[in-house]
Amino acid sequence: MKLAVVLFNLGGPDCPEAVEPFLRNLFSDPAVLSLPGLIRKPLAWFIAKKRAPIAQKIYARIGGRSPILPETMAQANALERVLTKHQTRVFIAMRCWKPFTREAAAAVAAFKPDHVVLLPLYPQFSTTTTGSSLAEWQRAGKAAGIIAPTTTICCYPVLPGFIAALAAAICDTLQKAKPDVSYRLLVSAHGLPKQVIARGDPYQGQVEQTAAALVQRLGWEDFSICYQSRVGPLEWIGPATDAEIHRAGADGKGVIIVPVAFVSEHSETLVELDIEYAHLAREAGVRDYLRAPTVSVRPEFIAGLKSLVLESIAGEGKRICSQSSPCCPRIEKQ
Repeated sequence: MKLAVVLFNLGGPDCPEAVEPFLRNLFSDPAVLSLPGLIRKPLAWFIAKKRAPIAQKIYARIGGRSPILPETMAQANALERVLTKHQTRVFIAMRCWKPFTREAAAAVAAFKPDHVVLLPLYPQFSTTTTGSSLAEWQRAGKAAGIIAPTTTICCYPVLPGFIAALAAAICDTLQKAKPDVSYRLLVSAHGLPKQVIARGDPYQGQVEQTAAALVQRLGWEDFSICYQSRVGPLEWIGPATDAEIHRAGADGKGVIIVPVAFVSEHSETLVELDIEYAHLAREAGVRDYLRAPTVSVRPEFIAGLKSLVLESIAGEGKRICSQSSPCCPRIEKQ
């Protein structure tokens, strides 16, 4: 069988000049900015123009570009190497920058697969990420003339391979821990406005599931779930990661922070966590600040993705999502 696996991710600017159009694409997405098109598009241009200089300075601290594409390419190559049962090719579809979803759909159509598996690199489902990517794929796939049976994997917040990879990353980080410091584990995820969750988005509940599975595996008692990367005037879900860093400092704790909604490194991990929050931790009196890396190409994570792909093919539409929320799509065989 010729199998096409499509990895979905957000994408990121590959040079300073790409920052503004990347932001424009992001805020033009109705799943991100839920306004009528006549208002959303000019507002997206305004926001992108205003935020671009700030974002360019952020990316300048990590070489002027996002590492998300090479990181995702490494994951695609690793997954392709282990999917040996079929003639498999893994494609990358980015939502907001190159390679765009339409480019991935054209490449899949040229491959002429017998089956397509859609696999988001977002462990926890949100309408703003996976939901948006899948909606864009429906448009692009139809335009490209893809008619092969397609299986959609919606989410995997407690996938054993994912949890094992997170635990291994934390255990590796603990090798740097100071013996006289008591550490609090901060399980950090990208935040969302409260109004998105109020509409039924399952993201926050799935982040909590990931955290619960992780601390159970580690046997870790002192932990906190927190949310980073807040922007704009809306009220966001919390507690905020920076507030939890301050609390750890006040409690005389060290911090080990682990990102659980990002599976590859990018500006939110390399700048926000490694630079900005590390500086904040020093100011807040945190006794030691350590950051666990993302799961990236850890063998446990790649093996977990492989299991998802094979199970989705064999299941003939079997639901492998752990959620029962009506807002969380099931595995669907089309």
